[in-house]
Amino acid sequence: MANLKEIKRKIKSVQNTQKTTRAMKLVSTAKLKRAEMAAKQSRVYAVKINEVLSEIAYKINQYTNGAVESRFFDKNETPSTIDVIFVTADKGLCGGFNIQTIKAVRNLLAEYGKQNVTVRLRAVGRKGMAFFNFQGTELLTSYAGVSSSPSYEKAQEIIQSAIDDFVEGKTDKVILIHNGYKNMISQELKIVDVVPVQSPLETLETSSLMELEPDESGEEILDSLLQKYFEYNMYYALIDSLAAEHSARMQAMENATNNAKERVGILTLAYNKARQESITTELIEIISGVESMK
Repeated sequence: MANLKEIKRKIKSVQNTQKTTRAMKLVSTAKLKRAEMAAKQSRVYAVKINEVLSEIAYKINQYTNGAVESRFFDKNETPSTIDVIFVTADKGLCGGFNIQTIKAVRNLLAEYGKQNVTVRLRAVGRKGMAFFNFQGTELLTSYAGVSSSPSYEKAQEIIQSAIDDFVEGKTDKVILIHNGYKNMISQELKIVDVVPVQSPLETLETSSLMELEPDESGEEILDSLLQKYFEYNMYYALIDSLAAEHSARMQAMENATNNAKERVGILTLAYNKARQESITTELIEIISGVESMK
């Protein structure tokens, strides 16, 4: 009988867990719709501004025969110090979402470590911070509460610190890593070289940029474009990561709910079997008792 009580207690416990995971899935689904819309709206601008800067980088290198004056476009093939900004979630229960980003950061640390390149880490999100703090890896800067509630102002603060160090010559490269939103059921790891600005291997010849005759000086326009490029890449990474996080959590909670349902079924079957055995045992005892009285 004690066995029946124990199984019944386990069934109740798993059912309560199932209710919780189902509720969390519904919450993540609702949040995902808003985050997905924000990410899709921002993606167009982010892609276009990256295309513009990539084309500028290509044409600067093409028409100056590689003699680039700005560090932002100077291809440094042998960097000595690199800044890596990586975005993880502030909360867990989202499957392997954070592990993907952490693994990519660790791979970069190992890869550049073999080349004797110094890598400085700038962490956004509590999960990434907690992991590397536990590993004893030094973090140059840490930002908690940002990935769960992105803002353009905070994105400016995060990226500007890295860009200032790049301009001052403290670093030779800035890399941005985050797990981005692909669709409702999957995420896509994104590793972006923010600076120096990379030009594509093959760029279509267009006259759109070369024929412009702006009123302002070219340097002012370029500086303005670069600033928007830096800030928006960081802001988009935060928004994209948030949408991916909700997507991953929704999927994780759905899997957890299904697993709980399956577990309840197994426990219910075990309960019925144990109950049947208990009833059979009682019947045998009763029959045996009656027989012994004859």
